[in-house]
Amino acid sequence: MNAVVQMPLGGGRAMSQPAVLAAQHVEPTQFLTFMLGGEVFAIGILAIKEIIEHRSPTEVPMMPTCVRGVINLRGAVVPVMDLLARFNKPSSPITKRSCIVIVEMALGDERHVIGVAVDAVNEVLEIAAADIEPAPTFGARIRGEFIQGMGKVRGKFVILLDVNRVLSIDELADLAASATEEAADQGG
Repeated sequence: MNAVVQMPLGGGRAMSQPAVLAAQHVEPTQFLTFMLGGEVFAIGILAIKEIIEHRSPTEVPMMPTCVRGVINLRGAVVPVMDLLARFNKPSSPITKRSCIVIVEMALGDERHVIGVAVDAVNEVLEIAAADIEPAPTFGARIRGEFIQGMGKVRGKFVILLDVNRVLSIDELADLAASATEEAADQGG
């Protein structure tokens, strides 16, 4: 595991003395990095439950196109999302390195477990708060609200995803309802 923990040395954005002191006392956050369509993304490690070998999900009718189906994970039904489809991009082919990252997120008092299909898992990195820039306001190839920030790692940016927005249960339910309405309109 390569840890990347750096404090900016004056040449970056100007920070007030209290802000510098506050940034120095914030613990670096760990992120699981993975590949999707040739780009590096990351999710905070606290949301990751486990990583499993890719398996073909069972398709469920009337689900949004980004939900590939469900898998049986030790007796529990877990939906599997294709993030590339969620970002309105073509899906990647399944390879030996493809896997499913099992993510647990809280929605109110409830906990939801969702599988995320990824091309390959890279590593766990520590990224200091000072090395996280805000999401770009334009030019991003995915919706801005899906991006928690841009982590600076070894001179490159890693897209830090906001799992509560990307995997939003409410938005997925709305997408499923739209798919059901569309199917009804085409059938009748």
